[in-house]
Amino acid sequence: MGDGSGFPGFHSHSYDRDYSRPLFRVASFSDSGDEQERHAPSPRGRSQNMSRTASSKAAAPSRLSSSVSKMSMKKLQQVVDEKSMEDEEMELMKEKYTKLLLGEDMSGSGKGVCTAVAISNAITNLYATVFGTCHRLEPLPPEKRSMWNREMDCLLSICEYIVEFSPTVQAMPDGSTHDVMATSPRSDILMNLPALEKLETMLLGILDSFDKREFWYADQRNQSFNESKKSFQRSEDKWWLPEPCVPDSGLSDRMHRELQQKRDQASQIHKMAMEINSSILSEMQVPSSYLETLPKSGRVGVGDAIYRYMSSGDQFSPEHLLNFLNLSSEHEALEIADRVEAAMYVWRRKASTTHVVSKWENVTELNADGDKNLVLASRARSLLLCLKQRFPGLSQTTLDTSKIQYNKDIGQAILESYSRVLESLAHNIVSWIDNILVADENAKKGHKIRMQKQVFTQISPQR
Repeated sequence: MGDGSGFPGFHSHSYDRDYSRPLFRVASFSDSGDEQERHAPSPRGRSQNMSRTASSKAAAPSRLSSSVSKMSMKKLQQVVDEKSMEDEEMELMKEKYTKLLLGEDMSGSGKGVCTAVAISNAITNLYATVFGTCHRLEPLPPEKRSMWNREMDCLLSICEYIVEFSPTVQAMPDGSTHDVMATSPRSDILMNLPALEKLETMLLGILDSFDKREFWYADQRNQSFNESKKSFQRSEDKWWLPEPCVPDSGLSDRMHRELQQKRDQASQIHKMAMEINSSILSEMQVPSSYLETLPKSGRVGVGDAIYRYMSSGDQFSPEHLLNFLNLSSEHEALEIADRVEAAMYVWRRKASTTHVVSKWENVTELNADGDKNLVLASRARSLLLCLKQRFPGLSQTTLDTSKIQYNKDIGQAILESYSRVLESLAHNIVSWIDNILVADENAKKGHKIRMQKQVFTQISPQR
């Protein structure tokens, strides 16, 4: 962020415009007086020479002034373009700043959302604007990169002013000490924000590393029916996405290793962003409107089949339960997640009548003290975590959406939305790399079959 302005991109540049034309000095050389008298032309010839000389002198400054005028106009147009671009960016920032202040209620009647929700929506919409049309494994365009950095710096700068007070001892110049309240960044922001900024740098670095690559993309919408069959076939529900293409013999070993390394790195970033997002959501207060919609019992919420599996036996395996359910789509997985999460809060509410729990994430079957409700709540939480790991692109549950909608804490809103968009970007990068690896594998299989046919043709007896 630049100095002297509260928002990045708000700079007052001063341009020194120098439109004065240069002065050209013409030096005239003459012979001596005797030579002039000896070679003095007639009056008529002298007048003709003077007229030609005057016309040539008049034409030279005319050509020079014309070229200088073109240069000045070009410089003027460049300055005007830069100024108009800055004005456009300033108007855009004004519009976004106004929406934040009005809570997205442009009528100004005070019926808009709270500041936390407005900032969360701003980060989500910025991510959709910058990365929503990016479907290729390539560096981010410079204009989108600049927009992302500029506006994210503006939104994240709010965290610099979210502090907490703590007592400390201050030494005075005379040697005495006084108890004062010192400010420091809030603990959750101090711990999570630098980590998220590091994850963002790593993700953008992965995209930047593919400026020189051996693969390319083909727009399926522009392909003709006579084109040969590609090594990667996309599902029909995503026909509008570009298809990755590789050479007929496949990618080189170096490129294949690099893709695999970047995939592993993006997968780890996705897990870290998901953990941070889950921890922030767990700290948000559960809205009363959600608690009013909970079922009467956890068994009714999850159903008899899942309840029998969760309540029977001392050993519980969430992986085996998910294999038994055989979920085939993310829609089914999201439905199960909503039901299990609702049942978990029913069991927690019943357990809280007999137990005082400060943090439910620390409750496991080992420290449940034989309470059936605590055991079931702990198993439901482990089932939810396993479900989200198996379906990394799973949408937000009903509880998560409700927490974000009714959240009032601005710091939590920034951390939650920031971690959520980074989680989505990491998941997309992993998917893009997987598509290229699939295309590479199919291309190498086809190349191997063609080589085998060629060898068989060469060694087969001639008829």
